[in-house]
Amino acid sequence: MKKIILASSNKGKVREIKEFCQDFEVVAFSEVMPKFEIIEDGNTFKENAIIKAKAIYEKLNPEDKQNSIVLADDSGISVPALGNIPGIYSARFAGEDASDKDNLYKLINELKVNNLKITSAYYTACMAIVSKNGESTVHGWMYGNVIDETRGNNGFGYDPMFIPLNYEKTLGELDEKIKAQFSHRVRALHLVKLLLKVY
Repeated sequence: MKKIILASSNKGKVREIKEFCQDFEVVAFSEVMPKFEIIEDGNTFKENAIIKAKAIYEKLNPEDKQNSIVLADDSGISVPALGNIPGIYSARFAGEDASDKDNLYKLINELKVNNLKITSAYYTACMAIVSKNGESTVHGWMYGNVIDETRGNNGFGYDPMFIPLNYEKTLGELDEKIKAQFSHRVRALHLVKLLLKVY
């Protein structure tokens, strides 16, 4: 069985990817090496995903380099009415050490300051694969609206304020099985699975 090493310690992301890739042995990079800081200084989700995947792959032992695939995810939410913020800064919107709640409430505050009770938004997920066979990236998107309040406790990140297209409830209110049908990360993972056949 191929091993996928995730270049993430975000528990929500790790859980989602493990559930989707059950045909593979999936481990977080912190399970095979000490945690270390990766400087994500790219200008796009794609650049940052590649930076993370390469950084982890370069630190693998020779055996893992031969037998493993590193999968990195860079994702976030963008609000066009606010100049597409927070975008690639979604995970650190309220500061480098910000929690999910800190980021969530900062974006809610930005909506309130701009008198936006509801406005269009979209999630982007870029996934990068790095292995002995090279590197590739794929993207997935999820569209909908953000609101200036939180509803529900499901999901993580900005989910309690995001209402996907064709729904009236936020991802925080919807059953997580519903999100798993069409989320930006799931759409990217469908493409990842195709790539894994040649990696």
